[in-house]
Amino acid sequence: MSFDGVFTHLMVSELNDQLRNGRVNKIHQPYENEVVFVIRSQGKNHKLLLSAHPTYARVQCTTMTYQNPDTPPNFLMMLRKYLEGALLAKIEQIDNDRVIHFHFSRRDELGDLQSLVLIVELMGRHSTILLMNNATGKIVDTIKHVGHAQNTYRTLLPGAVYLAPPKQVTLNPFTVSNTKVFEVLSRIDDWQAKTLQQQFQGLGRDTADELIQRITANPNDKLRQWNQFFATITEQPRPSYIETSGKESFTPIPYHSLVTEESQVTNFDSLSALLDHFYHDKAERDRVKQQGGELLKKIDNELKRNQTKLQKRQQTLRDSENAEAFRQKGELLTTFMAQVPRGAHSVTLENYYEENRPLIIDLDPALTPNQNAQKYFQRYQKLKNAVKLIHQQIAETKEEIDYLASVLAQLEIASPLDLATIREELVVQGYIKNRSKQRKKAAPSQPERYLSSDGTEILVGKNNLQNDQLTLKTARKTDYWLHTKDIPGSHVIVRSDDPSEATLLEAAELAAYFSKYRQSAQVPVDYVQVKHIRKPNGAKPGFVIYENQKTLYVTPSEAILQLRQ
Repeated sequence: MSFDGVFTHLMVSELNDQLRNGRVNKIHQPYENEVVFVIRSQGKNHKLLLSAHPTYARVQCTTMTYQNPDTPPNFLMMLRKYLEGALLAKIEQIDNDRVIHFHFSRRDELGDLQSLVLIVELMGRHSTILLMNNATGKIVDTIKHVGHAQNTYRTLLPGAVYLAPPKQVTLNPFTVSNTKVFEVLSRIDDWQAKTLQQQFQGLGRDTADELIQRITANPNDKLRQWNQFFATITEQPRPSYIETSGKESFTPIPYHSLVTEESQVTNFDSLSALLDHFYHDKAERDRVKQQGGELLKKIDNELKRNQTKLQKRQQTLRDSENAEAFRQKGELLTTFMAQVPRGAHSVTLENYYEENRPLIIDLDPALTPNQNAQKYFQRYQKLKNAVKLIHQQIAETKEEIDYLASVLAQLEIASPLDLATIREELVVQGYIKNRSKQRKKAAPSQPERYLSSDGTEILVGKNNLQNDQLTLKTARKTDYWLHTKDIPGSHVIVRSDDPSEATLLEAAELAAYFSKYRQSAQVPVDYVQVKHIRKPNGAKPGFVIYENQKTLYVTPSEAILQLRQ
C-alpha cells in the first residue's frame, strides 16, 4: 500500500492522540528532505518524523536513530526560530488528500500570540514541507524552493502567498453520505481500481482493490461492505506488514486482496511502528546511497584502477617467463648481424640454442640490425629486473584489492551512522582528503551486540576500524572469531571459550549476513579461537591471518537480526 489519503487519515488520527497539545522541545534536520521534531506530550518525548523524500515521503512517530549534520541547514534554523517552544494545537488532514497541516501557537518577541501552520504535502517527487504564517497566508520558508519557472501553477518561496495543490472534484470517503455512496456504487459496471479512484478522493491502488474485492464478493450488499471496511480501519485497526513472494506492503488492517496462502503477515501496535519496520532498511539504504555516494564512487574507481594494475603486473610476470627468449634473439642477431637485412620486418636465423632450428625474429624496420639486437637485450634486462619485484608488487596489489572490496562490502551494509567512521578510515589510509580540519571528531562507533538463543554474547564489527578493535583488543584469546571464507565481510566474536553448536551457527549466519554474499546460499564461514589470529605488520585495517580454522556453511537470512540487543 502507498501512503494514500486513507492511510494519511488514520495516521493523522493516531498523531493527534499522541501529540496534540504537546510542546516542541527540539528540532533536527538530519537529512536533506527530512525533519524530526522532539515533542513533549503526555509525560514523555516523541520523535515526529516529517519526510518530503521523493520516494519515501511520510509522517510518523519514530524510534529510529539519526545523526545530525555539523552545520544546521537554513530551513532548520528557521524552524527553530519560529517553532521551538511552540504548542502543537492540532493536526488536520485537508479533505482526504495527502496534505497535512500542523497548527502551532507561540508568543513572539513582543509577547503576542502567533499562529503558524507547518504544511506537509506527500506528493511523491513533488513532496514538500513549508511553514506558513496563518494570519497572512504567506510562506515563511520551505524545504524545497520552487519558482515560477518550475511550476507555473504556484510558487513555493519565502514571502509568497501559499496556494494549495489543485483540488480534485471527488468525494471524501470519510464524510460522504450513505445515499451518495450507494448512488455511485450502483452506477459502476466496470469494477476496476481506476473507476473507484476517479469517484472517491485519496484511494490508493491497494485500497481500491480491497474495496472492489469485498464489494464484488457481495454484489447485493455493496453499501454494507463499504461501511464495514471504513468502520474496521478506523475502529479496529490492525497495522499489518504483508510480504508475499518478495513483495512488501503495509496496510491498516490485513487486506484480503493482498494476503495469500504464501503471505507472511506481521501486526504492529501502531501505524508508526509499522512504518518504522517497513521503511527502516529502505530509507537507510537510500540515505547511505546519497551520503556515501562520493565514497562509493571513489572506492569503486580505486578498485578498478588496482584491478587494471594487477592485470598489467600479471602480464609482466608472464612476459618475464620469456625473458630468456629475448636474450637469445639478441644474441642471434649479434652473431648473424651480416645476414640481417636493413629495413626488414623480420628475419629467419638458425637458432643454435635449439639444434639450429629456424627461428623467425621480428624486427623494427626503422632500426639498424645492431639497434634491433640492443632492443631485445634491453627488454631482457628490463624483465630480469622486474621479476625481482613483481611477486611482491602482485601480492601488494591483491592486498589492496581485498581491502577496497572489504570497504565496498561495508558501505553496502552501512547505516548512515557508520559512514563517518568509514570516511575517517579512508582519510587515514590516504584515499580521500579530510573535508575540513575544523570538523568535529565523531565518537568512536561501537560494534553491534547480539545474544544467541542460549544467551551467549555475539559482537559484530561494521567497519574495518571496528573489526580491528573487536578482534585485536576487545576479544579474549579464548573467544571464537568468525569471518566469511575469502569473502569481504565483518569480524564476528563469540564471547565464549566453549560455544554451543547453535551459537556458532547463529554467529556464522551473522558473519554471512554482514558480508558481500548476504544474498547467497551456502556461504562458507571460517571459525577459530582468537589466539590463532594475528595481524601482519603494516597490514591494512581489518586484515588478519589465521590458522587451525574450521568451516561452517550457512544461508544468511534477515531473521537473524532478531538476536540484536
